[in-house]
Amino acid sequence: MTGEADVWTVKRLLEWTTGFFQAREVDSPRLSAELLLSHVLNCPRIKLYTDYQSIAGAAQLAQYRELVRRAARHEPIAYLTGRAPFFNLELDVCPGVLIPRPETETLVENVLQFVRHQSGFEAPRVLDLCTGSGCIAAAIASQLKNATIVASDISPDALAVARRNFQRLGLDQRITLLQGDLYEALTELVDPQPFDLILANPPYIPADVIPTLDANVRQYEPRLALDGGADGLAVIRRILAGAAQRLTSQGHVFLEIAFDQAEAAQRVAAQVNQLGQIRILKDLGGRDRVLTLRKL
Repeated sequence: MTGEADVWTVKRLLEWTTGFFQAREVDSPRLSAELLLSHVLNCPRIKLYTDYQSIAGAAQLAQYRELVRRAARHEPIAYLTGRAPFFNLELDVCPGVLIPRPETETLVENVLQFVRHQSGFEAPRVLDLCTGSGCIAAAIASQLKNATIVASDISPDALAVARRNFQRLGLDQRITLLQGDLYEALTELVDPQPFDLILANPPYIPADVIPTLDANVRQYEPRLALDGGADGLAVIRRILAGAAQRLTSQGHVFLEIAFDQAEAAQRVAAQVNQLGQIRILKDLGGRDRVLTLRKL
């Protein structure tokens, strides 16, 4: 993107950046270009096409050029724009939290379907562990108006982001945020009642796999939110081990897992007392994605 005196229309910027990103193997080159440009121009993506011949100003061009440079080094687009979509919501994100992904929407969708078709869950009490940006808690709260939700995370940086999201979405009065390592956070509750649902997108990447991940993940996303120990199931084991004593009599657990962890996750779940009816749910791509079980 050279030539300060050149006229850079929206159309030209998108075409040039798409080619530039393709050459540098940036994920979804055209979409990435559109997201960055709509961010800089402070407009919806669709408006880029209705204003195809609009000319970017010098300040906008300088800002866009810097973001393109950083994206070419595989810095995640969501961190560059500070926003990420999730379940029809737009969430604040930053390098202190995992970027919400479509795979996690599978967990939310299955929870919603379960609650809507299961008697006794009309006003569920929900615990969202490892909440990160708060994406799961926010999606559940926005869809289930009678739900009571507690969301926790060990990271104060993550909780700060989640708090901003809940406040901006008008959900902060319905979601209680707690800091602590998994269930330890519940000691802050004055009246710790059992939960109907325990949900989590926990760290589940095996430690020795993290160095092999795409650069935009391994270099920028928080290792605390990725590292699941030697086999990727360390945090999942701890969640399951403490679940039964914190669930109501018919309570259920929904945990996101990696696409290749179903068999191992089921073995872990089968060893936990007071939990059963183990199932694996698939995402829209047909891959194993969610471990679910209930209190016996």
